Amino acid sequence: MADIRIEKLAHILIDHSTRIAPGDRVAIEATSAAEPLVRALYGLILEKGGHPHVLLELPDQDELLFTHAKDEQLDFIPTFRKLAYDQFESRIKVASATNPRALTHVDPARQKRRQKAIAPILEAQMRRGAEKAFKWVSTLYPTEGYAMEAEMSLRNFEDFVFRACHANEDDPLAYWKKVEEKQRKIVEHLDGRSQVILYGPNVDLTLSIKGRKFINASGANNMPDGEVFTGPVEESLNGWIKFTYPAIYTGVMVEGVELTFSNGRVTQAKAEKNQPFLMEMLESDAGARYVGEFALGTNYEIDHFSHNILFDEKIGGTLHLALGAGYPETGSRNKSSIHWDMICGMNEEADIKVDGEVIYKNGQFTF
Repeated sequence: MADIRIEKLAHILIDHSTRIAPGDRVAIEATSAAEPLVRALYGLILEKGGHPHVLLELPDQDELLFTHAKDEQLDFIPTFRKLAYDQFESRIKVASATNPRALTHVDPARQKRRQKAIAPILEAQMRRGAEKAFKWVSTLYPTEGYAMEAEMSLRNFEDFVFRACHANEDDPLAYWKKVEEKQRKIVEHLDGRSQVILYGPNVDLTLSIKGRKFINASGANNMPDGEVFTGPVEESLNGWIKFTYPAIYTGVMVEGVELTFSNGRVTQAKAEKNQPFLMEMLESDAGARYVGEFALGTNYEIDHFSHNILFDEKIGGTLHLALGAGYPETGSRNKSSIHWDMICGMNEEADIKVDGEVIYKNGQFTF
């Protein structure tokens, strides 16, 4: 029996996130494990008058690449992905790995090399997205692998995913519209501000948001969603932060990450687990040691750490910083081949001051 929540998620992605219009060329990126959602998306895009293009991968395709590829093959830019990101009107990416930790033991230098090769694809996504020429969204299809990472049964994880996306609602589009309206008040309160001070048991950090724009993330680019974010002034970060959740990138889990910033740049970095990978990523390029995103999670219904950044960065009562590339629409000028989100809980004895006003305390906005 078909799961009606898959159809509803497809409608959210088509009607709310990407707003597909007649004539839109749409790339659907997924593995074969997400076939039910890919099928639903393909049909709906056709109903909207769009042109779906399925870029289907094997669930273990990246593992095969790093196992067999020579350096020149790691340097090769995927032809059809590059074309879609440069020319299409839309892209829907469905994370659907069956083994999320498949790349854990891959040489970090090879991963860095691959990230550098595909950097033009990330750059096109951010640039054209900021220009409103490219409607992109990333989501997740529940697999056994993701369920194991979240320490849930597959059935419970499916419930978790569809509940977080509100695909179980009678009218999911109305729900996400309400989220947009609620978060607009936060964005308006932060508009035109300058200095931010983050303080708590795991952070003592200052940064500037002067001249930068906060974005109301309510389902346009991520599903599920629930955050407000900006790109801080690149050279403004000073202080220290310890990320209380594991930092996961390309399937590699780095635990206990601590970073010290001076004039925006990471000057000291350590981790309790997989520090060599952390250091390798920090050397990806000149922008990798600077922060491209400062964000506050607002989705208090995501109450379970799932070891998946799509969900975890939205957890209400947390902040996250992303090392590397920033979103141009925020005013960020930071460019990098990486964009690595790292999460810090702010629920206990922690606050955020903006221009001297306490706007956030113990995981909740105060205004």
